[in-house]
Amino acid sequence: MSSGINNNSPGKWEVVKKNKKPGGGPGKSNKSGPSPAAGGSRKALSESNMPKVETAPPIKTSETIYELAFDKQSKKQNKEQVPPSYALSEQQQQKKSSSGRQAKKSSTGEQNQKSGKFQSLEEAIEALDLTELEQQIEKSQTAFPENPTVWVKDLAGYLNYKLQAPETDPTQSQHTYDYPFCLASKELKNIIKCVWGRSDDVLEHFFDHCIYTMLRELDKPAGDALHGYRICIQAILMDKPRIATLHLKKYLELLRSHQNRPAKCLTIMWALGQAGFSDLAEGLKVWLGIMLPVLGIKSLSSYAVAYLDRLLMMHPNLTKGFGMVGPKDFFPLLDFAFMPNNSLTASLQDQLRHLYPRLKVLAYGAKPESTLHSYFPSFLSRATPSCPADMKKELLRSLNECLTMDPLSFSVWRQLYTKHLSQSSLLLNHLSETFDGTSKKMRASLQETIHSFRVTNEELLAKGQSNSQDIAACNKACNNLLQKTKGKGFPWSRLLVVCFVFVLGFVVHDIRTHGSFNASSSAHVLQQSGIMSISQQAWSKVSHYSLEGYSWLEANAPHYYSQAAVTLGPSLELAWNKTTEVATYTAEMCSIRIAWLRQNLPRFIEWLLASLPDAVFQCLEYIKHLLLFVLQKCLLPAIEYVQTTVEQRWKMFMESCKEEDLWLCFKEHLLNFTNSTWTHLQSTSAAVKNWTLSMISKL
Repeated sequence: MSSGINNNSPGKWEVVKKNKKPGGGPGKSNKSGPSPAAGGSRKALSESNMPKVETAPPIKTSETIYELAFDKQSKKQNKEQVPPSYALSEQQQQKKSSSGRQAKKSSTGEQNQKSGKFQSLEEAIEALDLTELEQQIEKSQTAFPENPTVWVKDLAGYLNYKLQAPETDPTQSQHTYDYPFCLASKELKNIIKCVWGRSDDVLEHFFDHCIYTMLRELDKPAGDALHGYRICIQAILMDKPRIATLHLKKYLELLRSHQNRPAKCLTIMWALGQAGFSDLAEGLKVWLGIMLPVLGIKSLSSYAVAYLDRLLMMHPNLTKGFGMVGPKDFFPLLDFAFMPNNSLTASLQDQLRHLYPRLKVLAYGAKPESTLHSYFPSFLSRATPSCPADMKKELLRSLNECLTMDPLSFSVWRQLYTKHLSQSSLLLNHLSETFDGTSKKMRASLQETIHSFRVTNEELLAKGQSNSQDIAACNKACNNLLQKTKGKGFPWSRLLVVCFVFVLGFVVHDIRTHGSFNASSSAHVLQQSGIMSISQQAWSKVSHYSLEGYSWLEANAPHYYSQAAVTLGPSLELAWNKTTEVATYTAEMCSIRIAWLRQNLPRFIEWLLASLPDAVFQCLEYIKHLLLFVLQKCLLPAIEYVQTTVEQRWKMFMESCKEEDLWLCFKEHLLNFTNSTWTHLQSTSAAVKNWTLSMISKL
């Protein structure tokens, strides 16, 4: 009997074979089988144990969306393990179902739908049967009315099964930010939105399910495309972006656990990054919590920088991201952007350096005058004499901004001075070079800080510190800067006061010496120049007309005032009241507008600086260079030429008047110039007149 089994069924279940006729025995299928007694016993055993398998075909199970999405691969793998009778009956059913179809008349879309692959995602979405999708969702909701988790999973599984198209890049970097959701039709979006509305409580769990399912598909050698799950993720985060940032630490651990699988890491980063395209704050949370920690990994850094660039480009209004970037996040970005020989390539470092000004605005926030002192220590510690030139320039500029905007930065600097002497000397020299651009308020605080530094330097030198060179450099920089703080430019007002006092004293001394003003040298000079006679005539005329005006006012002012008071009094009073009301209303409105401008103007300036393209700033820089060129090459030489010409003319005038009275000579030259000018005007007008008459005569 054992030999009969070995010969009869080598790895097959011949007992349940469907093609066996009712009258046939087992010996029919194998002529070299065992004796008829043995065949009869097996036949009796099969008929007694499995009568239904032999007499009726297998029951066709209804395919659910969940089976289509998640059990398709397992069915393919287990197809070899199905008993021969079931496999044979399945083949017969497939032949019966396809016997009514004509293969020649089937379209290309139906063939792709049957095979599960399309040339492009657009074709797959066009071939999607929305009626069938709605029916499957209704079946799922009817079968599980209290379990919306099954609804959303069935929806995602159905979409992912039907939308099988080539997928080359896990980050979809060659497409728009909302791809593939942008390809979905309006009807499909409404179906998804309707399901989301009835499954609001399970969307967080469903988001995790989509990510983990995508990662499991990536583990398979020939896994399915993930377009369906991507559409579901984008549909969730478009309305509820906060779901992506609820468990960032968990996703960061998941990302690190798949660090050696770039495709998985990029898939996680793409899924979480979709939150930023609808909300800047959530996008910054994702970038700082997920992408910044892996910025040093070469396979992931390119997408991280590209995502940040796209995020800031899509949200030009950076005020919505204030408060997201702090000192702990900002200074690693500063190091990545300016520190050479880091893990970023040169192109990525240039791209990050291009984004650095906007990141700086986000880090400083809405009120930099109260937050910059917290950034000052890290800026100062990095500003060493040996740091790269570009980084040193940026650090010194940032330190200057901290001292200018936030007065508390000076107190922080005084506390850190003894431990950062070399950095402080560098900053002091920079402040000395840019001293002309500092404000008066900053100069007062700077002067107080320099005095404190000088006292500290003397104490350190008295103690005999080892870093005497740094102390000497700081002391020298303090002295240079202190001299600039004391000098406040040329004292024009004092010079004028001194000149006035000197002239007044000279006139008083001259009058005392000669006994009277008429006998003094000052009166003689004034008489020779003609100023005395002109001033006397002017004074006499002013006195005469003043007396006449005063006498007229004394006689007529009361009469006219009474008439004006009677005639215009009520109107003027009403006008005064209206003017007062208008002034009050205008003051109130102006105060409101001024308060609004004070509140929103800095934000507008920040937005303008952030939204204006670099081409505008480059154009302004070109205009600046052009104006400087015009000033240096045209205006300054012209001014110099005019000045030289005036000096020569004055010299010639003085030489011509050497033997004559200066005032008479001046009057003579002025008369000659007037006569020559009048003659030139007469000749010119006559020429124009003659030309006009000739033109009229020709007409």
